[in-house]
Amino acid sequence: MRSFTLSDFDFDLPAELVAQHPAAERSASRLLDGTTSPPPGRPKAASTPSGGSGPREAGERGGLAPRPTDRIFRALPSLLRPGDLLVFNDTQVVKARLFGEKPTGGKLETLLGRWPEENGALFRFAFESPAGEDPYALMARCGHVPLPPYIEHGDSEDDERRYQTVFARVPGAVAAPTAALHFDEALLAELDARGVQRANVTLHVGAGTFQPVKTENIAEHTMHAERYDVPPATQQAIADCHARGGRIVAVGTTTVRTLESWAASGQAQGDTQIFITPGFRFRHVDLLITNFHLPKSTLMMLVSALAGYEHVMALYAHAIRERYRFFSYGDAMLLERAAP
Repeated sequence: MRSFTLSDFDFDLPAELVAQHPAAERSASRLLDGTTSPPPGRPKAASTPSGGSGPREAGERGGLAPRPTDRIFRALPSLLRPGDLLVFNDTQVVKARLFGEKPTGGKLETLLGRWPEENGALFRFAFESPAGEDPYALMARCGHVPLPPYIEHGDSEDDERRYQTVFARVPGAVAAPTAALHFDEALLAELDARGVQRANVTLHVGAGTFQPVKTENIAEHTMHAERYDVPPATQQAIADCHARGGRIVAVGTTTVRTLESWAASGQAQGDTQIFITPGFRFRHVDLLITNFHLPKSTLMMLVSALAGYEHVMALYAHAIRERYRFFSYGDAMLLERAAP
């Protein structure tokens, strides 16, 4: 097994490919299909023989040289099968960015969230509301959407709507599960009609998700902790999916972290610091829908662990050539778990 360092997950990304605003319609984003399995009803393409004259791409698996396919996100139902199970993260982003003023006139900005313990500038924040509001109600009234640091504009009414999934239910996140931002009600209805099942987990994305990896030896990195919950109905849905031979389709890396934390620990609720890097043995996830991630990030390591490092890096090179939009408001990709 190859030993990976932080530099292995670096790549050059033109600044103009960092999406500053979402697509006009959620499901109108682009979808890079990086799976090797053909859509239902289509035969698998023949591979190029060794030594042949046809082009071969990085990421070959089992003799197959997959060519990534450029699609629109609303084509997703045609790529899934009846009996597959989509698992979503139903966390709700709260207005965790607060601005204030000190008695001396100094300006103050606070981002409420859970950070790694070694971060030095930490404070416990106590809420006091004359109206007796709970913290979430107070944040909703006075706070701002905690847009990621690479989005260069202040939050607007459009961000309040679009930096939130259509099925967000449980408040507590300071960043959106961005792969799920591409789903709208019409697309969900089409998936239901096709016989694709749905289930929810909850993982409250913390501010630590933006923490950079600072060590070249990735084994020395300490992951941030995030709260998760796999409810009994979802546990049963996953068991039923396995039993009928369906595929577990994780919507976003937060869902992957939740499902694999549950599998590794046996605990359906709790805090997780799971760090998924190449060589990780996946127990539940067969397919992954995800956005394009930051260079040198733990999320690049996670998707490489799932789909294979060479394959993922080739897909990223294709995405850059084809001018895909990156990060939270960007486009998406569909990956499948590589054979061990």
